[in-house]
Amino acid sequence: MRICAVIVAGGQSSRMGREKAMETIRGRRMIDRMAATLGSQVDSIVVNATGDTQRFLSLGLPIIADLRSDIGTPLAGVHAALDHAHANGFDAVLTAPSDAPFLPGDLVQRLADAGRSAAIAASGGQPHYLTGLWSRALLPEMELALAQPRTPRLQDWCRMCEAATVEWPTAPFDPFFNVNTLDELAEAERIAAEFGL
Repeated sequence: MRICAVIVAGGQSSRMGREKAMETIRGRRMIDRMAATLGSQVDSIVVNATGDTQRFLSLGLPIIADLRSDIGTPLAGVHAALDHAHANGFDAVLTAPSDAPFLPGDLVQRLADAGRSAAIAASGGQPHYLTGLWSRALLPEMELALAQPRTPRLQDWCRMCEAATVEWPTAPFDPFFNVNTLDELAEAERIAAEFGL
């Protein structure tokens, strides 16, 4: 199965005040950490970005834009990811937010083992709707969902496509810890230092 990972950097980083994905933890940018973890699990990695995509050129990764600028939620990133997978012959696409620097090394395998057309990660009983593995066959279904008068939220979409939920432990740390504030960035530094990440 050919899988493409799409790191979704579509948010406004309003709580951070600057581009979260480019923040460093122990000297490495968050998005570089993610690319390194995902690189051994997938066949290709791209970045999904809104606005000025030039800010990601230094990554050396292909950049895809949202196709539906009217959506304004992470669902737009999943849609762009599925469209990219369909257009480029991938069987499935893994999506993950750009502010999750500690993704697990078994992410793709465990989501694929769920044996469903869609599977999302969870930890501590909390679903992480944007961290999911999606079959490209879901694209027509998503197009239909987006054609509805009221655009579904990402969690609504997960329910519509009957996504499986795969749970990870939160000890010794939550692998889906995400960084939205300077305090969370400091906590990510602490985690990385303590566990040699």
